[in-house]
Amino acid sequence: MFGDLLRRLAAPSPAPLADVDARLALSALLVRIARADGDYAASEAARIDAILARRYGLGPTAAAALRAEAEALEAQAPDTVRFTRAIKDAVAYEERVSVIEALWTVVLADGAREAEEDALMRLAAGLLGVSDVDSALARQRARG
Repeated sequence: MFGDLLRRLAAPSPAPLADVDARLALSALLVRIARADGDYAASEAARIDAILARRYGLGPTAAAALRAEAEALEAQAPDTVRFTRAIKDAVAYEERVSVIEALWTVVLADGAREAEEDALMRLAAGLLGVSDVDSALARQRARG
């Protein structure tokens, strides 16, 4: 299952993903940012579950199951470009800004910002086509 999704994400001109695949790509990106500093804290996993539950109208069990799928996908994906391309192709700019806000929420969940997380956030924002100003505003909203 993941192999097929990864092949579609890696295609030179991938077709837009189905909603379920775009959902999985976003979930995997959230996991990737949580793992960026080498410490995938329980608070980060819980924050991911909360984001997925709120964004997709899932109960706690379904959100945790989606996160578990995303963890497996993220471990197999060689780079972040695949996830961000799928999200960028699937959603409007305003929604991409909300993705950046969700990513910042996960980064800040454990109470520490590490250099690896900041670097991945800069990369993700750029790949999603979100401006530095909008990313900074998203970070402020995530913090507040």
